Amino acid sequence: MKRLLFLLGAILVLGVGSAAAQNYIVVDSEKIFRSQPDYNEALKTIDQLGAQEQQRVDQLFAEVESLYNSYMQVRGNLSAASRQRREEEILNREREAQEYQQSVFGNEGSLMKRRVELIQPIQKRVFAAIEAYAASVGADLVIDKSSNPSLLYNSAAVDRTQQVIEALK
Repeated sequence: MKRLLFLLGAILVLGVGSAAAQNYIVVDSEKIFRSQPDYNEALKTIDQLGAQEQQRVDQLFAEVESLYNSYMQVRGNLSAASRQRREEEILNREREAQEYQQSVFGNEGSLMKRRVELIQPIQKRVFAAIEAYAASVGADLVIDKSSNPSLLYNSAAVDRTQQVIEALK
């Protein structure tokens, strides 16, 4: 019985000791990214490209709407074959506009590829700085409070966001 109690006590002490030995830090990666001028410039470039492409998409859909409105005005005067040809033309133009929109704004679109091209090197640099800082202070765990909706509280004593920003300078 004494052995069992001693064994349970030893397990409890070792368990508490190892839990207390774990070192963690909290960072706000979004704040770190926003502190980087090249990140902000990349976002501005992407926003400008997106606005330009959105104008082009809006123009394509406006052309489709214009074709449809003009068709509706003369539809009663057209033969069945002419109506079908015009309807197919409108549908084809609409499909082309949708495909263009998808080719630019879709998950595999040109805007997403450009975003990855501009942002990925910055992400690698920031994540490497976070990792290097964590290793230098002996952290076992890094928690990102900007993307963790379940983080309800953290002490300012473990928040190392500013130190990582300084390390990046």
